[in-house]
Amino acid sequence: MNNLTAISPIDGRYFEDTQELSQYFSEYALFKTRVEIEIKYLTFLAKEGITPKIRNHSQLEDIYNKFSIKDAEKVKYLEKETNHDVKAVEIFIGSKLKKINNEKLIPFIHFALTSYDINDTAYRLMIKRALSEILIPQLMTLTNILWVLSKKYSDLVILGRTHGQPAVPTTLGKEFAVFASRLDRQLKLLKSIKYYSKLSGAVGNWNAHTFAYPKMNWPNLSNNFLKSLELENIKISTQITSTEDIVQLFQTFILINLILLDLDRDMWRYISDNWIIKKTEGSEVGSSTMPQKVNPINFENSEGNLELANSLFEVFSRELPVSRLQRDLSDSTQLRNIGVAFAHCLIAYKNTTKGLLKIEINKAKIKIDLNENWNILAEGLQTILRKEGKQDAFNNVVSLMKGKIINQKEWQKIIEGLDISVKEKNNLLKLTPETYIGMAKKLYK
Repeated sequence: MNNLTAISPIDGRYFEDTQELSQYFSEYALFKTRVEIEIKYLTFLAKEGITPKIRNHSQLEDIYNKFSIKDAEKVKYLEKETNHDVKAVEIFIGSKLKKINNEKLIPFIHFALTSYDINDTAYRLMIKRALSEILIPQLMTLTNILWVLSKKYSDLVILGRTHGQPAVPTTLGKEFAVFASRLDRQLKLLKSIKYYSKLSGAVGNWNAHTFAYPKMNWPNLSNNFLKSLELENIKISTQITSTEDIVQLFQTFILINLILLDLDRDMWRYISDNWIIKKTEGSEVGSSTMPQKVNPINFENSEGNLELANSLFEVFSRELPVSRLQRDLSDSTQLRNIGVAFAHCLIAYKNTTKGLLKIEINKAKIKIDLNENWNILAEGLQTILRKEGKQDAFNNVVSLMKGKIINQKEWQKIIEGLDISVKEKNNLLKLTPETYIGMAKKLYK
C-alpha cells in the first residue's frame, strides 16, 4: 500500500518512525507468534511422551523461524474459509506437517487448548519483545540524553518559577535531572513487570486435558511450558488470562508519558522565553509566512502522540479486565490496537529525543531574566530573619517587597537597614540570584 493512501498516520506519515514495530504488532506478527507457540507446545508435548516422536526438530522450528508474508497470506485465506483466526493457524501448521512427513503429529496441534491459550500467550510475547528490543532502548536513550544535559548545565543558574511566577533560582542541569530521575524510576518498574498466561482450556479447568490424560499433572506441565517462554503461569482463570499484568504495564506507560508530556511543555516554555533556541537543519523553516520563526515542533508533536497513546492505554486499562462470565469477545479489537498505542509512544519518544538534540542554550537571556528581579531572594531573607529570632519575619519581608520589583542596589539598601547580626548581614549582602541555589549544582549526581 502507498503510504500516502494510509488511513492511519502511523502507517502513512509516520511510517518510517513506526515500521520497526510491525514485526511485533502487525497481523503478520500475530500469525507468526501464534504459529511459534503452537509448534513449541507440540514439541513440549512430544518431550512429555504425549505425542508421537518428532523426527526432525529443525524442520518444525523452520515453520515459525522461516514464516513469511506468503505464509501469513495463506493463514489469512484459511481464516476467510473458517471464519476463525486460530483455527486457520492450526490448519496451516497441519499442511506444513504433511509436507515434512510428520502427519502423525497433526491430531496434537492445539491439543486440548482454547484460542485464548494461544492468543494471551502470543500478545504477551509480542509485547515483551517489542519492549525489550524497541521501546525500552528508545526510552533509555532519551533518559541518557537528559542525564548528559543535566551534567552539561549543572552550573547554569536559571530563574525558577512556581505557578508561572518568579520563585527562586535553580539550575538548568538540575531541572533536566528531575525528568531523568523520574524516568529512571519508571523504567525500573517497567523492567520488573512479570507477564502471565495460561494453557488450561475452555474455562480454565484443564477439562479436556485431564479427561484425555488423567494421570498427567497439567498445571505443572503448563507452568513448565510457560516458563520456557519466560512467562508466568496462572493456575486459576476463566477462558482468558486475567489482564492485571498488562494493565500494570499500560499504567506504567501512562506515567512515563505524563512525565514526558511535562518535559515537552517545559521545553516549549523555555523556547518561548528564548532561554532555549531550537536549531534548524538544512532548509528547514518554521513558518509558511514568518521567516523569523523556528517552531518547537518536535516537542509539540510528541505532546500530541503522548496524549493519543495515553487515551488508548486508559481504555485498555478500563475495559480489558472486564469480561462477561467466562469470556466474551469485546477485548479482541482492543488487543489488536495495542500496537497502535505503542506506535504513538515510539513517535513521541523519537520526537522528544530529536528535540533535545537540537537545542542551544541562550545563556545571555537566561542571565538577564535571572537578575532583573532581586525579589527572588526574599525567601532567603525571611529565613535568616527567622533564624535571628525576629517576630513575624515573613510578613515583614512581604511589606518590604510585595508588589515591587527591586534591583541589586535596592536589595543592598534593604539589607543595610536591617537590625541583625553583622555575620548574617554580610551573608545577605553577598547573596545574588546566581548564588542562591542551594544544592542544585550537586543534585544532578
